[in-house]
Amino acid sequence: MRIIETIAKLRAAIAEWRRGNPGGTVGFVPTMGYLHDGHASLIRRSAAENGLTVVSVFVNPLQFGPNEDFDRYPRDPERDRRVAKAAGCDLLFAPAVTEMYPRPAAARVVIRELTDRLCGASRPGHFDGVGTVVTKLLHIVMPDSAYFGMKDAQQVAVIERMVEDLNFPVRIVPCETVREPDGLAMSSRNVYLNAEERRQAVILHETLKLAEEIFAEPGMTPGRLMAAMREHIRRAPLADTDYAEVLTWPDLQPPEEKPFGEMPPGSRFIAALAVRFGRTRLIDNRLLEIRTPAGKE
Repeated sequence: MRIIETIAKLRAAIAEWRRGNPGGTVGFVPTMGYLHDGHASLIRRSAAENGLTVVSVFVNPLQFGPNEDFDRYPRDPERDRRVAKAAGCDLLFAPAVTEMYPRPAAARVVIRELTDRLCGASRPGHFDGVGTVVTKLLHIVMPDSAYFGMKDAQQVAVIERMVEDLNFPVRIVPCETVREPDGLAMSSRNVYLNAEERRQAVILHETLKLAEEIFAEPGMTPGRLMAAMREHIRRAPLADTDYAEVLTWPDLQPPEEKPFGEMPPGSRFIAALAVRFGRTRLIDNRLLEIRTPAGKE
């Protein structure tokens, strides 16, 4: 595995590999570092599907608000190198902020509609920062496929729409959320939790399991499902709900307030949560789909 810190050297390394491997494909896994098994699963999938796998480690200041955790976001370059190499990374791109933004960005990517709710509403400007840095990274790497975890489902929806609308020549590959043994979604921010917060944080996974179970109940509506989710989260005394919503997928719009059973088979929704434990904000989600009744395919 090569560690590269400049855009010019990364582009040169990828170009050299493509010259020596005509027809070979490049996979890309963008991360903010502090790599864990969730990131490793993305890298392994890329390595299995491509001849060259590029991983970026960059804590992007544009996607953090003024009162968020940019300065204290966990960083461990040695760990990142270890995890990335073991998972099959070929080129690890670890630029400084000044390499990615040598001067303040005058041009930014702005995504509307899909960012009006969920984390977009809670973190104004966040997805403009995400869209801008992902655009820059995709232009730098020029991969055939890019891999993103579904824990950040709104991010996946936003990036898929951006790539579609702007005709990026890349395949976006959503990958299943990787979880701890008790169901908590793996996240770099889990390290912030104290012992009791960590114990109670499993309420996110439990709430989404409940949503999945009651989604198909006769007469269940989006409003009733959201109310049940919020009520269940209250079982964890330390949990402070930011949002617990049900939206259409992948457009992220409020669904009609009528029973799910009256909606067309194949309709998809996302049950999405953001919950704070102290200063730590955790997110998770579950995709739900209305199935075709047995015997009616």
